[in-house]
Amino acid sequence: MWSGVHWLDASLIGVLGLLIGSFLNVVIHRLPKMMERQWAAECAELSGKEAPQVDKFNLMVPRSRCPHCGHEIAWYENVPVISYIALRGSCSKCKKPISVRYPFVETVTGGLFFFCAWQWGASPAGIAWCVFSACLVTLALIDWDTTLLPDDITLPLLWLGLVVAALQWTPVGLSTALWGAVAGYLSLWSIYWLFKLVTGKEGMGYGDFKLFAALGAWFGWPVLIPMILMASVIGAIVGIAMKFTSGLREGGYIPFGPFLAGAGFTALILGPQTLRSLVNL
Repeated sequence: MWSGVHWLDASLIGVLGLLIGSFLNVVIHRLPKMMERQWAAECAELSGKEAPQVDKFNLMVPRSRCPHCGHEIAWYENVPVISYIALRGSCSKCKKPISVRYPFVETVTGGLFFFCAWQWGASPAGIAWCVFSACLVTLALIDWDTTLLPDDITLPLLWLGLVVAALQWTPVGLSTALWGAVAGYLSLWSIYWLFKLVTGKEGMGYGDFKLFAALGAWFGWPVLIPMILMASVIGAIVGIAMKFTSGLREGGYIPFGPFLAGAGFTALILGPQTLRSLVNL
């Protein structure tokens, strides 16, 4: 039975998750654009051309603005969830609608942080799983929007999984985590090359390999098979549904990262043993 102090800790960390979720919205929107600017500058340098002059743009600058009218969002208009409700889902100046994704990301992140604190308390393990959750939310939505899984997130997530295992903050031993990372990467890498040799097409990106390696580091190699089965089945169902509703983007593909992330969230919430039992492994 949890005491009032434990519930208070979980609630406070859940509120922190709401705030972190607000920042994740910024990362999801800006990080791909930052990557594109960096690639453009590198291409210009390699071709001997002068890099284009652009305004400073990172996760902190410039301040958030309405995408329709450019209105600078004040701090009291950026309070997670509450501001969205108070503004009735629209810009305070131009009254154009604000995407429901913003409060969705904040609510999901807050809920995941609350769950991690409820499960592991305000401990190093609980904080580590909060970081894991924030990274997966960010990666899933960036990949859905752009088909990119940034190394800036996947690689630190992979290394953090190995560090957490080495510090014994989770039941996954370092050896199990290490081989989980190796098996996660090599399994999708092998499928990628087999598919490419047979069809001449690329079925997934290298970011998927790194994300699956990170999941292997956090949960260990025994959970990789049920996770990949779950991600593949759900991805196939969503893909078929989008095909029949004409929701597929140009080229007829959907990113795989969000479904890997979904399998990771399932393992987090249900536990690795439960996930294995669902597929009788």
